[in-house]
Amino acid sequence: PWPGKRCSYCNFNKYIPRENKDSIMTECLRRETETLLQLSQVSCITSVFFGGGSPSLADPSTIAAVLETVSKQASLSDQAEVTLEVNPTPAGRMKLEGFHLAGVNRFSVGVQSLQDEDLRSLGRDHNSQEALQTIEEARRLCPGRVSVDVMFGLPKQTLTLERGTQLFKKVQSGEVSMPAEEVTAEIYQHARETLHQHGFVQYEVSNFARNNSESDHNLSYWRGKQYIGVGPGAHGRFVPLGEGVFAREARTQTLEPDAWIREVQQMGHGTRRRILMSRLDLLEEVLVMGMRMAEGISHKHWDVFCPQMGLREVFSESMCVQELLQGGQLILDDRGLRCTWNGLALLDCILPTLLAPHQTLHQHDSPLPGGLSEM
Repeated sequence: PWPGKRCSYCNFNKYIPRENKDSIMTECLRRETETLLQLSQVSCITSVFFGGGSPSLADPSTIAAVLETVSKQASLSDQAEVTLEVNPTPAGRMKLEGFHLAGVNRFSVGVQSLQDEDLRSLGRDHNSQEALQTIEEARRLCPGRVSVDVMFGLPKQTLTLERGTQLFKKVQSGEVSMPAEEVTAEIYQHARETLHQHGFVQYEVSNFARNNSESDHNLSYWRGKQYIGVGPGAHGRFVPLGEGVFAREARTQTLEPDAWIREVQQMGHGTRRRILMSRLDLLEEVLVMGMRMAEGISHKHWDVFCPQMGLREVFSESMCVQELLQGGQLILDDRGLRCTWNGLALLDCILPTLLAPHQTLHQHDSPLPGGLSEM
């Protein structure tokens, strides 16, 4: 969570450090990883993702230490996806080989834009040439396992703004102007068509891949699998069987790094907030996350979380859902429930309609038993 600087659009958990605490941070990451894995009692880890702040500022030895701890507590196979987010600066590029040797086999490069003017307005500390050089090195080390983050809707285009960011404040004060939402929609559709023409398959609202190189880790989120969040401000969703709890919990780690360090040193973890998820909570997440994917939600997947009532039973009596089906925004067939090509672009408008029927049906439900939350 300790970047060299804070970008104007970023709302991630970031703090500018007063002193070097790399060794303490490494030890606390190891200890919290160990504690939470023991609580979860999971036997197999399918993916690890180093992200959130600026993990490429860490030393490769920190990454190696965390992965070593994971391997000691659970099975981490050679096929497991291990991703690290990278800032495409010269310093970040020089560390890629070290990260790869530490066990990283996939890089996510924060390019954001290849227009230097845009990068300056975003407060990024790299330029377009450095971004391309970082991508080239990442592809050399992990061929076929490199992703890039690209933003659209920037100033002079349009943008979804995060409250509390510098860019949000500039727009609110009138210092920076943003184009209309119609422009955003047009850019989005143009991007989808261009990527499709170049062999990229859209597998989620804002994710595209070719040659079957989708992010396994992100797909796990969208498919409702359990995950453990480690580090300041991290979020997790898992069943803490080690504490005798048999329902899934939503967990949030302490946000501020120094406070998180103190808690990990005292208790073994920095969990600040834990909420026992009801059946309604879990089904809402399954619906909201699952519908982000082009594949949508299969009947089998839904039945794991809601065995007493299938997709057709939940949504068949909603007139609003029927209108979306007849209007070509949704498909409900033998495969399950999913958005059409046009519907995926309207997902934010569609989700409230989908949430309404099952909220009424499950408003008095209790927490979901742990056996049903396993995936």
